[in-house]
Amino acid sequence: MATNINDIATEINRTLANYAHGVGEDIEKVAEKVAKEGAQQLKTRSPKSPGGGDYAKGWRAKKVGKQWVVHNVKYQLTHLLEKGHAKVNGGRVDPRVHIAPVEDEMIDQFIKGTEEAIRG
Repeated sequence: MATNINDIATEINRTLANYAHGVGEDIEKVAEKVAKEGAQQLKTRSPKSPGGGDYAKGWRAKKVGKQWVVHNVKYQLTHLLEKGHAKVNGGRVDPRVHIAPVEDEMIDQFIKGTEEAIRG
């Protein structure tokens, strides 16, 4: 039985397309999981004011286009709390670093999840 070279090429292309589609779906799931877990981590690690902690409760994971974004409803405070700021009567408020460690963990989790998805 003779094998046509075009049939082999077609089959290889079909197999690679199926693999790429499967890996793409797995990476989407990893991105969603990492974003949602990151938002939860930020909710627990964010500074809480004595009066209520609305800032800490404001973390959300949201899909924008094909990307997942983790953001805070009170976005105006994120930079001030993370980096510190000047006081009205002079002096500075110390930074309360809480976003950077969670971001680093999210990056590591996404890389590990992506590698696992590629390996199958």
